[in-house]
Amino acid sequence: METFFRTHNYLLEHTYSSVRRLLMDEVDWNDRLIGIKGSRGVGKTTFLLEYAREFFGKDNRECLYINLNHFYFTECSIIDFAAEFRAKGGKVLLIDQVFKYPGWSHELRYCYDHFPDLRIVFSGSSVMRLKEENPDLSGRAASYNLRGFSFREFLNLMANTSFPVYSFEEILADHTIIAESICSKVKPMAFFQDYLHHGYYPFFLEKRNFSENLLKTMNMMLEVDVLYIKQIEQSYLPKLRKLLYLLAISAPCAPNVSQLSKDIETSRATVMNYIKYLTDARLTNMLYNEGDTFPKKPARVYMHNTNLMYPIRPADVNNQAIRETFFYNMLHKGNKLNTGVKNAHFLVDGTYNFRIEESLKVRNNPDLYYAIDKAEVGSENLIPLWLFGFLY
Repeated sequence: METFFRTHNYLLEHTYSSVRRLLMDEVDWNDRLIGIKGSRGVGKTTFLLEYAREFFGKDNRECLYINLNHFYFTECSIIDFAAEFRAKGGKVLLIDQVFKYPGWSHELRYCYDHFPDLRIVFSGSSVMRLKEENPDLSGRAASYNLRGFSFREFLNLMANTSFPVYSFEEILADHTIIAESICSKVKPMAFFQDYLHHGYYPFFLEKRNFSENLLKTMNMMLEVDVLYIKQIEQSYLPKLRKLLYLLAISAPCAPNVSQLSKDIETSRATVMNYIKYLTDARLTNMLYNEGDTFPKKPARVYMHNTNLMYPIRPADVNNQAIRETFFYNMLHKGNKLNTGVKNAHFLVDGTYNFRIEESLKVRNNPDLYYAIDKAEVGSENLIPLWLFGFLY
């Protein structure tokens, strides 16, 4: 136990988040069992440590961070460790890499039922389905998703600003005033292209080649977050990698499932399942016609965020694809998106049809909203694309 406390204090001293994540205020920390999910690379470990620092501080033995990658947990159970921690005055146990431990959901359920004065916060992959695949936790674990940096978070970090979040409704109604206010303090478009290229994943701050690091992360998503958690045989990894590549070089695209099944030499049903796994891993996004859902074929497949589009074919990235992917990714957190009607790219919340355009030189249709890339400030139904990066 003392070894883990020393590690905990060391990590609090040496791990810092450059941006306070909005999710910190959205989580109800009074819940006794909390799951923090997110794709690889978005900062789940740092988020847990920031919680410990903000709410408890260094040398406070009521809170402890542990990583189930530690070989100690090949012999010691979560239940036994939690019981000992609680007996020594522990109140909040932060558990990282929970999916690496066999039977983790059953043991967390036991802790929930038998240790009512202990709160547990655990991190896991976005691929995990806490309610559907872990009935032990149904109705007990509160689940939250940690996303990569929004453009707002990236801008606040790079420009040393502190701009707040704006709701979708606020942006629609007051985008001109909001954009003018922001642009009076900083030039957001001076930072926008950098964000699209490398701003979503916090590890761009590390002194390593970002593209190589992202490629490594993408492969880990496939090998661990998809194969390991979904219990797919390792021999199928080349098919998954090829499918991701084919989708990436054509995204956004209406997937030809028959052709894809021939290309990766598997069935149509398996192709659809694989696309769903890639979406669960936050590598792709599926856009459906209104009323359709999986397992129906999506109308279009996008990459999950713009950063993922550059390492695969850096010299051949389509600018319109980048714009649409950014819009989808930023709105995906709190809005429902479907394929648009009336010549629109997206239908938002069943009400607002949006076209994503390069410049203000558009043939304006008053029935549509326009998200404009090369616009610092818009007017009426013409809204700067970058401003949708302030939704979280």
